[in-house]
Amino acid sequence: MKKKSINYKKYKFTYIKSTLFTLFICLLFLRGYTPFERTGENFFHVQVNGQDVGTIGEKERAEELLIQARRNVASASEELVFLRADLAVQGEEVLWGVVDSEEELLQNMEAVLKGSILGSMHRSYTLKVNEYIVNLASVDEVRELLQAAIDKYDSQGKFQVELLYDMDREFNVLTTQVVEAAQKQEEEVVSYAEGGVQDVLSAMGKNVETQGEKGFDDYALGILTMDFAEDVEIVECYMPESQLTLLSEAVERVTKEQETPGEYEVVAGDTLSEIAIKVDIPMDRLVEMNDSLEDINTTLQIGQKLVTTVPKPELSVTRTEEKYYEESYDADIVYIDNDNWFTYQTVVHQQPSAGYRRVVADVSYVNDKEVSSVILKEELVMEAVAKVVERGTKIPPTYIKPISGGRQTSGFGRRSRPTKGASTNHKGVDWATPTGTPVYASCGGTVAKAGWGSGYGYVVYINHIDGRQTRYGHLSKVLVSVGQSVKQGERIALSGNTGISSGPHLHFEMLINGSQVNPLPYLD
Repeated sequence: MKKKSINYKKYKFTYIKSTLFTLFICLLFLRGYTPFERTGENFFHVQVNGQDVGTIGEKERAEELLIQARRNVASASEELVFLRADLAVQGEEVLWGVVDSEEELLQNMEAVLKGSILGSMHRSYTLKVNEYIVNLASVDEVRELLQAAIDKYDSQGKFQVELLYDMDREFNVLTTQVVEAAQKQEEEVVSYAEGGVQDVLSAMGKNVETQGEKGFDDYALGILTMDFAEDVEIVECYMPESQLTLLSEAVERVTKEQETPGEYEVVAGDTLSEIAIKVDIPMDRLVEMNDSLEDINTTLQIGQKLVTTVPKPELSVTRTEEKYYEESYDADIVYIDNDNWFTYQTVVHQQPSAGYRRVVADVSYVNDKEVSSVILKEELVMEAVAKVVERGTKIPPTYIKPISGGRQTSGFGRRSRPTKGASTNHKGVDWATPTGTPVYASCGGTVAKAGWGSGYGYVVYINHIDGRQTRYGHLSKVLVSVGQSVKQGERIALSGNTGISSGPHLHFEMLINGSQVNPLPYLD
């Protein structure tokens, strides 16, 4: 009995040892269980945006899985996705605990993040031309927009727009190149490869031998080159859909002519009619646009700024066309310079006669406006006769207002009689001014008369080197004598109220070729 009891205890002890060993092995190797170690927190509950997504054994791994989940959600869309991703991990120390698989934890994180998307930014393209900017949804829309600008002037579809990376820019910026749809270079390369060097050289030699003067039928005619007049930049970016422009609206804006404010500075020799031709705006329209112009006869001053409005699209297109046309033409004017004449003196020795010619020319345009033309072949059907003009080269003297201040009371031409005996056809300009106001020579010259003149009272006449004469009337005192030379601005008299006069004033006349003219346009 005693022996049986001892064996029982022995077997029981062996059983307990085996059981404990088996449990230890299971705990050590069983997948899904965290072994118990007294090292602190070893079991973690994971939350994303306040929602439980599972448990994990390593806190750092939870952060890595969240990064992967964000990447997976973002990569599912071509747009730039903005989402909220707040991670909270709460740890504890356990003897054992069941953790979720990483695949399950990752899927739960993705589900929560998809419900937390704040918004998305569309991949788009910003096109910049000078100060004009437009945002489009795709690079294809950019290409269509630019092609529409080219097609406006290329009805045959001969040219197409290519987008190239601008190698001079640090960031990825696209620019444009307009090329012919059919690449001639490729045809030449194929011909070279098939025929060999000798065949190509022989063909070139034949072309040289047979090449002579071209006839009108030998020119290809049509558009030779096309390009954009402005620099075009395209940048890839991300932005909300609300900031994108519809392609149809962008095409309308870029290709339609807009009223663009401009400015023209008057230079020597300009007339309003010449300026109107230069800026392609009618004279009456220029007068309406500029407060400084009273009418089409307003005298222009050198340096004067005129407002012009030139209609042009946001993106301009340049092109060169080889064109055949027949036209009447005028020969260049032939000038004969005469150093003894003033610049306003001219004599026409031969009247012009228009000619007629056939022409092939390379004509350059900006949009629809012709800017230059180079004649390649010309055949004169009838030669033009040039206009021959003799002109003076001497700079004429200038004229200034003969008094300082004064109020104009009577202009040149018809008027009501101001006082008994006065003329109704006024041959000068009157300025009301107190008696004794200094009167100055409007231009340098020689005194022709100084004294009393019937109706004028005391007067001074001055002859000038350009053949003109100025007269100063109704003076109170004469300060010069006949034959005396005076300079421009030199005091010659004092104003008064002598002769037939309605009050103290200065009467001023200018005579050209012996006849009175309105002096105001001639005064600086």
